[in-house]
Amino acid sequence: MSSIMNESVLEKIQENIQTVIIGKNDKIILLLTALLAKGHVLLEDTPGTGKTMLAKALAVSVNGSYKRVQFTPDLLPSDVTGINIYNQKKQEFEFVAGPVFTNILLADELNRATPRTQSCLLEAMAERQVTTDGTTRALPHPFFMIATENPMENTGTFPLPEAQLDRFDMKLSLGFPTEEEELRIMNRYLSGDPITKLVPVCELEDIERMQKQVEQVYIHEDIKKYVLQLIQATRNHEQIALGINPRGMLSLIRMAQAYAFIHKRTYVIPEDIKYLVKPCLAHRLLSLSGAGGYEHAQTLLDRIMLTLTVPTEDFKK
Repeated sequence: MSSIMNESVLEKIQENIQTVIIGKNDKIILLLTALLAKGHVLLEDTPGTGKTMLAKALAVSVNGSYKRVQFTPDLLPSDVTGINIYNQKKQEFEFVAGPVFTNILLADELNRATPRTQSCLLEAMAERQVTTDGTTRALPHPFFMIATENPMENTGTFPLPEAQLDRFDMKLSLGFPTEEEELRIMNRYLSGDPITKLVPVCELEDIERMQKQVEQVYIHEDIKKYVLQLIQATRNHEQIALGINPRGMLSLIRMAQAYAFIHKRTYVIPEDIKYLVKPCLAHRLLSLSGAGGYEHAQTLLDRIMLTLTVPTEDFKK
């Protein structure tokens, strides 16, 4: 019964988002994968391709708290995390929580903020907590962050530091729609904004229950060795200055568990790893010797995968 319930919840979320986002079903599934794996997602694309709309559609679909922060060059860290304000009546300082204290946080155009402001999210993303003036406060559960960024060619942007990129479990790009999809977008949005008609289709308890079930998805020892061979290959590759760290390795494993769960399996298969390698790892390989860039990192990962022996065991527990 639990399995049927999970399928129903996931299908409802997908259908809800698909009423707003047309033709990006694979990206919707990856977004849900990150949510169930307790990860965070970075959406990079040119303005106007639906990044913010995708994030908002997911947030509306889940009946939890949702906050959006528009990142600008003059935004301060305290505008995100919160600040202590002196209460004259009580003659003491009171903490006013910032928008990071929410279940789903949309960090819109993250790379328009200065590195100082960007860095205020590091603790929140990695440890689900925020420290201000020496006091550490836990964030609500679940906490899921979706950040959008414009390509670096756009004026007025600051590059995300490696430490920031490393805390994103996936980096996705929506890309432009096809001609057919764009016609459907035109017809759907001419009669009004469909996101205004969205309603929540699941509770926070549903998400937390599925997150716990994802942790129980079985990973065969040969799958683990397959992942370790991949990680070691990135560290020993002549064109990669800095390979995947343990955080990246664990992130890939957790994403594979969630991806298998969404596809109604209780175990991970090699195809899960293959499919998730580029969205989970390519943005972590930006430090390259000789040539750089996200696209080049994807190409290197493709080449590395071709050198690995794919396990062929029975991967069920």
